[in-house]
Amino acid sequence: MRIVSWNVNGLRAVDRKEMLDPMFTALRPDMLLLQETKARPEQLPEHLRRMSSYNSYFDSAKTKAGYSGTALYTKRTPIEVTYGMGDVDYDQEGRIVTALFDNLTVSNIYFPNGGGGPERLAYKLEFYERFLEYIGKMRANNPVIWGGDINTAHEEIDLARPKENQENTGFLPEERAWLDEVVAAGWVDTFRHFYPEKTNEYTYWDMKTRARDRNVGWRIDYLFASPDITHMLSRAAIHQDVMGSDHCPISLDVHNL
Repeated sequence: MRIVSWNVNGLRAVDRKEMLDPMFTALRPDMLLLQETKARPEQLPEHLRRMSSYNSYFDSAKTKAGYSGTALYTKRTPIEVTYGMGDVDYDQEGRIVTALFDNLTVSNIYFPNGGGGPERLAYKLEFYERFLEYIGKMRANNPVIWGGDINTAHEEIDLARPKENQENTGFLPEERAWLDEVVAAGWVDTFRHFYPEKTNEYTYWDMKTRARDRNVGWRIDYLFASPDITHMLSRAAIHQDVMGSDHCPISLDVHNL
């Protein structure tokens, strides 16, 4: 089974650019996790609402149009799908879709960005802690894979210019400390599981400065797995050659599921 995660920076926009079909052809996902869809389901064309061969599920922002949003497409039919964390303080921006299967739980998350001032950074950090509690409870009942756009680079190896960004959101000590907490809780960063020291592998580039042309990027998109299925992981990859967004897709191959 291949799980692909991609922040599309607008699902309708990437569709208009005709970048979805090349991604499907290149990566052939069994499950596709999309973040920053920026659309409610009724705003999407029919071929995106009901994609051939896939079950589709959407969580969209409740108050802001064209903001945030997540989508999950899966060839396997889930037993149950939930949206958000069951907490009104954190479930208004359409950031989480979780699918329960008989032998696996998959959660797709678009974590908040910490920009916009101290209040928004505090919200991001509170969201982080609440999510870790939420996903920990999921892990008690089933193996879990979760991820998406984390909006933080964990280590210096995960961005091109760590020294220059130590005081910028996305690489602040308090943001990185949460990822330390994630790993300490046993969650496996699946890309680093296969490539613990690999450099120049990024998933996001600033469009205004054409940073992708120079590969001045950040690895802020992750897929984490619970330790009980580490032996089932067969491949993790970052697909920098897939265009259409300021992020590129990442993938995880899992066998015997």
